[in-house]
Amino acid sequence: RDKVLAELDRLYADNSPEFIYYLTLFHLFRHFIDRADNLDDTLTRIALPDTAIWRTLFKFQKDGATAAINKILTTNGCILADSVGLGKTYTALAVIKFFELRNERVLVLCPKKLSRNWTIYRNPSALNPFSDDKFRFDVLHHTDVNRETGTVNGLHLDALNWGAYDLVVIDESHNFRNNKQAVQRPGEPEKRSRYQRLMEDIVRKGQKTKVLLLSATPVNNQLADLRNQISFIAGGDVARDPQADAAFSKNLEILSVKETTRIAQGHFTAWSKKKPEERSIRDLLQSIGGDFFKLLDGLSIARSRKQISTYYKDEMKRLGGFPKRPAPVAIHPPIDLADKFLSFEQLDEEIGKLRLALYHPTSFLRDDLPAEVRETYENKILGGFTQEGRERILISMMKVNLLKRLESSVDSFRLTLHRTVEKINILEERITEFERHVEDHPEIDWENLTPDESEDPDEETKDFTIGGRRRIHLAHLKLEEWLQAVRHDRTQLQYLYEKTEKVKPERDAKLAELRQRIQKKVANPSTNNDGKAIRKVLIFTAFADTAKYLYSQLSPHFHDELGIHTALVVGDGGNKTTLGTADYDDILTNFSPMSKRRADQPRFPQDEEIEILIATDCISEGQNLQDCDYLINYDIHWNPVRIIQRFGRIDRIGSTNERIQLVNFWPDISLDEYINLKERVESRMVIADLAATADDNVLTRDANDAEFRKEQLRKLQDEVIELEDVRTGVSITDLGLNDFRMDLLGYVKEYGDLVGTPKGLHAVVPADPDRGLRPGALFALRNINADEHLNRGNRLHPHYLVYLDDQGQVIADHTEVKRLLDLIRVGCRNRDEPAWEVCRVFNATTGDGADMGQYSHLLTEAIRSMIHVTEERDVDSLFSPGRTTALVQTIAGLNDFELIAFLAIVEEPADA
Repeated sequence: RDKVLAELDRLYADNSPEFIYYLTLFHLFRHFIDRADNLDDTLTRIALPDTAIWRTLFKFQKDGATAAINKILTTNGCILADSVGLGKTYTALAVIKFFELRNERVLVLCPKKLSRNWTIYRNPSALNPFSDDKFRFDVLHHTDVNRETGTVNGLHLDALNWGAYDLVVIDESHNFRNNKQAVQRPGEPEKRSRYQRLMEDIVRKGQKTKVLLLSATPVNNQLADLRNQISFIAGGDVARDPQADAAFSKNLEILSVKETTRIAQGHFTAWSKKKPEERSIRDLLQSIGGDFFKLLDGLSIARSRKQISTYYKDEMKRLGGFPKRPAPVAIHPPIDLADKFLSFEQLDEEIGKLRLALYHPTSFLRDDLPAEVRETYENKILGGFTQEGRERILISMMKVNLLKRLESSVDSFRLTLHRTVEKINILEERITEFERHVEDHPEIDWENLTPDESEDPDEETKDFTIGGRRRIHLAHLKLEEWLQAVRHDRTQLQYLYEKTEKVKPERDAKLAELRQRIQKKVANPSTNNDGKAIRKVLIFTAFADTAKYLYSQLSPHFHDELGIHTALVVGDGGNKTTLGTADYDDILTNFSPMSKRRADQPRFPQDEEIEILIATDCISEGQNLQDCDYLINYDIHWNPVRIIQRFGRIDRIGSTNERIQLVNFWPDISLDEYINLKERVESRMVIADLAATADDNVLTRDANDAEFRKEQLRKLQDEVIELEDVRTGVSITDLGLNDFRMDLLGYVKEYGDLVGTPKGLHAVVPADPDRGLRPGALFALRNINADEHLNRGNRLHPHYLVYLDDQGQVIADHTEVKRLLDLIRVGCRNRDEPAWEVCRVFNATTGDGADMGQYSHLLTEAIRSMIHVTEERDVDSLFSPGRTTALVQTIAGLNDFELIAFLAIVEEPADA
């Protein structure tokens, strides 16, 4: 009896949902296990698990580092694109240590403002938590790539062997998303863009260089952004270098990176032109195709906060997880406390009346200009525009900027008006001087002068030319008409300036509201998990003028009357503080002393802190400021991604704050009015596609995505949105399968491999419609007769997953790999015992498994559905670029497949 019960227990354990999940993964990623075993041996052999950095990492960071190392060894590079606040720097440090233990040289390229984030780990100081690891990587800045001389972090650029590095880590790699070549001009020394220099002197020169790219936003607005960063891994610009374009033909079976991204871009562009209500992510994922998925899966790691919270639930629970995020506070203060200023709508109307002729001189070219002179102005210049076209775009951008500065602060708006009036005054003086000069020099043939094409956009030479790179001579303009137009603008600008001048700080309603919010926070501090009172406030604004204005108005009051220290950070220059030095890093350390380990730095004051930090977006990336739990957006950035990046400074893993609060200042109009106003302003802009090639089409366009942007702005009123929520269409997190591989690897390490497990096992799990699990069956199959290199849209080929409901309708077909694996994971992971409440229902329905007719029927329907989808894709391939799959190794039917395992998704009884 005991032996029989023990055997039954074993069988039940083998049929637990979790076991079926791992059995399915084992078959899908069996080849990965062999590679992982070899990698695991390598990690142990070089003692990476014994390092301080490895012992510090969370489980998900270790999984990310292991996957990144595996990809770098396999494909020469990796894009680590985890969401903000997940510790990409620590994950990258583990990767760096791995290669340093192999005696390889490592270079970190980062934005200059983030230099200290990296150099700190090389120093033998109390500030370095990993000093025992003796990191020795070099650190240079993105801007240093264009420099030939100087010393940076102990490196002499004029003697540096750029090609000697084995691994290059590029932090915030999206800064290198543009692969444009430098413009070469006759008679000038050869120039190279930053992208070219990085590619030619670091990646390609010398030994083969491995690349690790770090960015939470590797794609900005087109897949070319991603393609250009992948080029560093490929070892050459895939858009121009055929050898680099085919770099992954062996390891990933991607014949052409350029063609793969071009086709995906075409599908995305067509999808994005549909009405928002007609767009389906499922349709998009199906149309893009398996090669693009395979490329991204082979080269990138991208986990969202939601994924980490879901799939590393036990670890997150032990660590306290991420801080709670209550709904944002939305504030709509008026502009003027005295209520005498123009309304927001009236100001927009007044801005719309401006012609801004100051920035449009080519519309005043003389009609009698000689043809050869006129041609110099009408020829297209950099970017494919004529000079006149560029001026129109500039004017539109200036009007947008005026409205944005008004939205930021009345003081910022006032300064812009004043500066524009001053520019008009200076122009008027120059024209007057030129007219006198013409009278004094009648012998000069002014009409036939050739305009000077100066390289200095600020240069105004005595030859009376104006403009930037493309110079315009005053002799070629209808000066009287132009002066009349700019004077009309000046009258309008002065009218607005005089109105704005009357709104002094004591009448600034928005400033008064901010001051009141800060005072309330200071008077009622929160308490973090360590029992410390937190009264810190982080204030973001898009404009340095606004930041300086706020500091000048707030710091004296809070310091003199309440003894609270304030700081201003606007970049390299202009930083200020009432505590300590105005050094960029010193300010951040005094504002967030715990996250910046100030207690280990005796040179800092230990009994005082900066409580109020006013900053521009110069600190919206790469900074850990989680001592603070209260963030204010003094102006709403029109790109929701920037709002998320700002909030990511305090919304980070490891925060000791139980709750963090977001406060957003909006204009004093309704949200719908604000959105409509924003759209009217943007519609004035003459936007052209700067990239004229088909593979560089803009990925998202405001005209097509107006409804989507409206929805994101509405959501900002009520909730803190995630980075994944503001992306139209597919994100990298929708494509990667690394989490499943890491799940499998952990299971195999603990329990051994599953080679001897019989095929055809099943488990029963309860339906959960809220999470996508409807009653039916999800099958894992293998095509036993297939060419393994012909995936036909299925990146798991020759394995197939397909999910049908009880009526035989397909819920997810075999091309939706990520969705299907997510559903299996949701239903099975952490269920190491049978789900008895639905097992009983299943046993009653099937006669304890004796009558499986329903599931045999669903299996037949599943294979029919795969044949149907495959045939549809084959027909589509006849009309698409690239090779066709039609009539190539067709699927005949049931005999082509073997059943690996399946899940029966069963509805729980009502009395369960």
